[in-house]
Amino acid sequence: MTYVRTSRLNKMVKKFRYASAVLAILILFSCSGKSAVRTNEEFNAEKFFAKANKLIDDKNYAEARAVLLEVRNRDLTKKFAPLAQLRIADSYVKEDETELAVAEYRKFLEMYPDHRHAAYAQYQIAMVYFNQIESPERGYSGAAAALTEFEKLKHNFPRNPYKDLIDIRIEKCRNVMADYEFLVGEFYMKKDSYHAAIERFEGLLKNFPDYKKPEKVLLDLATSYRKIGQKEKSADYLRSLIEKYPSSPFANDAKKELSTLQAEKDK
Repeated sequence: MTYVRTSRLNKMVKKFRYASAVLAILILFSCSGKSAVRTNEEFNAEKFFAKANKLIDDKNYAEARAVLLEVRNRDLTKKFAPLAQLRIADSYVKEDETELAVAEYRKFLEMYPDHRHAAYAQYQIAMVYFNQIESPERGYSGAAAALTEFEKLKHNFPRNPYKDLIDIRIEKCRNVMADYEFLVGEFYMKKDSYHAAIERFEGLLKNFPDYKKPEKVLLDLATSYRKIGQKEKSADYLRSLIEKYPSSPFANDAKKELSTLQAEKDK
């Protein structure tokens, strides 16, 4: 019996020693992995920054960000720390993690508001939203957010290097938003919700005076007002259409509608 107990005890001791050894190895690898950047290489901000860029090129984004964090936190010269923060944001763009990208660009602007690349960070935020624009039906929120960020770029960084692009993209944002308002107004008209349609169309003309289809908006407004019994208001919009856009195909429709209204009035 004593031999059996001793044998069992020896087996338990061996198992415990084996488990302890495995645990020690795991801890060793874990610790070495966490401090690989610090212990295996002498820290050099420029070299580490180049290493991170290579990792991004190879699509090793998580590993690249780990190196970039080292650069941002340990670069005493502060030459590469801001660039590291920018590249962290850029890496999220490349990985299509747009919300994280925007958060990191905003963090850059908070940390380095006067940096020479601050305009770039603001531009990238705007472009993240701009690239979400797909169509008038689904792109309104992206266009609205992009418009806000482009306007912020123009205001906060008047000497930014993107002047030629900004106005074009602002115009696209406004067109997408205006198209959305027009489609919603048309939808309400089809549903016979004319008061709601009028609100959309009048808002469109007020907020987007340079809209590409103003004559159609005026005609729809005239029709909507006629449908709710406000014939004088309808006639005003028809006259405005004819006066402002005499060569438009919709001007002929407006003349016919105006004649019909006048005939009804003369009865």
